[in-house]
Amino acid sequence: MQNLIKKLLILSLLFSGLVFGGFSSALKKNKFLSPDKAFHATAVQVGDTIETKIVLADKIHVYKDSLHYRIVAPKQFELKVKKPKAHDLDGDKVYQKEVDVVIPVKEITSRVKGDYTLEMEFMGCSDRGICYQPIKKQFKFKGAEAGIFDKISSLTHEGNTAKIADVLGHENSFFIILLFFIFGLLLALTPCVFPMIPILSSIIVSQSGNRKPSVGKAFFTSLVYVVSMALTYTVVGVIAGLLGADIQTAMQNPWVLTAFAAMFVALAFSLFGYYELGLPASWQSKISAVSDEAGQKGGIIGTAVMGLLSALIVGPCVAPPLGGAVLFISHTGDAFLGGVALFVMSMGMGVPLLLVGIGAGKFMPKPGGWMTTVSQVFGVMMLGLAIFMLSRILSESITLVLWSLLFMGSALYMGVFDPSSAKKGVKKMVQLLAVVFMLYGASLFVGALSSADSMLQPFEKFTSGRGSASAIASPKKENHRGYTIDRLMKEVAASKKPVVVDFGKDSCTACKELEEITFPNPKVKAALKHFTFIQVDVTDNTDAEKALLKKFELFGTPNIIFFDKKNKYLPEKSLTGFIKPDAFAEHLKGITK
Repeated sequence: MQNLIKKLLILSLLFSGLVFGGFSSALKKNKFLSPDKAFHATAVQVGDTIETKIVLADKIHVYKDSLHYRIVAPKQFELKVKKPKAHDLDGDKVYQKEVDVVIPVKEITSRVKGDYTLEMEFMGCSDRGICYQPIKKQFKFKGAEAGIFDKISSLTHEGNTAKIADVLGHENSFFIILLFFIFGLLLALTPCVFPMIPILSSIIVSQSGNRKPSVGKAFFTSLVYVVSMALTYTVVGVIAGLLGADIQTAMQNPWVLTAFAAMFVALAFSLFGYYELGLPASWQSKISAVSDEAGQKGGIIGTAVMGLLSALIVGPCVAPPLGGAVLFISHTGDAFLGGVALFVMSMGMGVPLLLVGIGAGKFMPKPGGWMTTVSQVFGVMMLGLAIFMLSRILSESITLVLWSLLFMGSALYMGVFDPSSAKKGVKKMVQLLAVVFMLYGASLFVGALSSADSMLQPFEKFTSGRGSASAIASPKKENHRGYTIDRLMKEVAASKKPVVVDFGKDSCTACKELEEITFPNPKVKAALKHFTFIQVDVTDNTDAEKALLKKFELFGTPNIIFFDKKNKYLPEKSLTGFIKPDAFAEHLKGITK
């Protein structure tokens, strides 16, 4: 009996061993790999490329759509990479065994300077029935340090006057002068300088009379124009810096704008041939001996005046470096260095204009009747610039009337109702253009009578009862005026989100561009949802508004400042002047990080 019991015990132990051993074996078979063992990701720089690899364990796959490559530091953006061909698995595109992706380094270094962090993101599953959470792997790489040109370019396009002023205060004089000269060269590549090219060309044409201008004379005229523009910036910047004045407020004074507009009109009629702006004969003879007859037509005064006015035309573009120099002067009192910096900047900006002068003297066609026509065209442009100046102080309707008169007057002058002028070739094209001008001018006139305020939508009051495009995109809000330091800081303190404060005014063209182009942009509107957005209108220029601008060291408008979630002011993030929607949206993302 005892032997039987022993045998039964042995058999039961053997049976239980088999059962539990098999179960344990099954558990071992069904144990899933950890993410690190299922997916092994690497990224190594080899020459001008970064070679990335994801090695997948047996029976592991990664979905193609889940695979992303991006830079996460120093700023964040998605990389467009060429993914390898995937195969189908139950209707999905997947990778197995390994995934190789090569990224050109220039795709990264063209957008960031210095060290950067690459992030790979993907999601995969096991064939045994488990899907892993999305996996992110980061790899740090050494990047080339930003060179001087890159730093200067960054400062120019960033539009932060505080940073520019800081550079002025911590660098030697030679570097500062070089910095501002390159500022000028970079500004010369912006659209703001384009209007000055026809202005200068018209001056050269008008002074040449019926003769082809010499290279020396054309260059001298260009030099007078550029130097006078440079001196304007220098004098205005130094005075503003020493007095702590608001440059743009002074330049937007109705009397100042009216006087400058009148000068444009006077120069326009001079180009039409009604009279000549000239120096006394005795002065002309002396100057002509020195300047290769550059003053023979009395053009030096007109050229200098146009250079001064051109400084106002490109004002919005030079706001960041100009504001930075003014801020530096106001802090240090070093008017000489600040003035030299502004003068050098303006000369750098005028380099293309000097080349225009040389080209006009060397490559201009032979004199003829075409020169009279060119002068008249430039005269019309002068009238347009006069209207542009006055638009800052006149109502939209009156401005539309002036534009309509200019277009209809040009059409009449081009012979819109004269059938004999439309024969063949160029004349026929001119009359067709005249018809377009007449129709558009008439449309603007009708729009003005209906209280429209947009040159692009003169019939806005007749279409579906809707307001203007700008009103739809950025509706006017009450209570933007009358801000004080206390009022603004209370609104900032009450916010639980980061704060954006936009300083603007009615006479500021760049402010209107921000309201009509940048702020209504979908990307910008989406980014602004994470902020409290405050608009401060300083049109009245009261003492309280002056104190508000002074507190944040702002010179003129537009200026955009930022506060973080803890109500801390972020001067290094401030923006001056117009900024494009994509750049502004990217700037906002950098603040919320």
